[in-house]
Amino acid sequence: MLTDYHCHILPAIDDGSDCKETSDQMVALMRKQGVRRIVSTSHFYAHRERSVRRFLEKRQEAFEKLSDKKNIFLGAEVAIEHGLSELKDIEKLAIEGTDLILLELPYRPYEQWMSEEIYNISAEYGLTVILAHIHRYSDYYSKADIETILGTKAIFQINNEAFGSFFQRNFVRKLIKEDYPLVFGSDSHNLGSRRPNWDLLLKKCGKETIERSDSFFDQHRAD
Repeated sequence: MLTDYHCHILPAIDDGSDCKETSDQMVALMRKQGVRRIVSTSHFYAHRERSVRRFLEKRQEAFEKLSDKKNIFLGAEVAIEHGLSELKDIEKLAIEGTDLILLELPYRPYEQWMSEEIYNISAEYGLTVILAHIHRYSDYYSKADIETILGTKAIFQINNEAFGSFFQRNFVRKLIKEDYPLVFGSDSHNLGSRRPNWDLLLKKCGKETIERSDSFFDQHRAD
């Protein structure tokens, strides 16, 4: 089942879809492109939110506005911050029905505390971390830092857009060749510059690699 692990389709909750009509059109376009399972990952910034509980309430309110809710699972794109692993109820930000949680590394030079937060979230809550759009960080992190991050016990999420860039495509192909656990997502935010783009991935990426990505969802279903 073709699975989008990262997108911003809920209306007016973050910098993604701005309204119900846009959300419905984004979902319809994904369906047309062959996506059958959608993980909605609205941005979560601990320093901005009053609480995880309030975020979940807002997320549910936005979800209820969608016309097509079939096989849409709620999660979050959780920004890694100092002390994130100590945040009350953080485990509730895992992707609905699974032990998977999508974390976003900061766009700043790598520091050891980032790996510590990733480890703590995994170890203390029994969650499997997915690191969002890992291919984007080569401009911020050194090669050694990237290798450190790739050494974490995480799954690495790739945006479909990476296959449209020579350098990012080569990086992703290296990860595929070296058998890193990868999942794919559109990271779509709108119907313009950041539209759903599964047509690109299906054209550029091998069937077996995509099927392996899809399989992680079922492998990590919560008991």
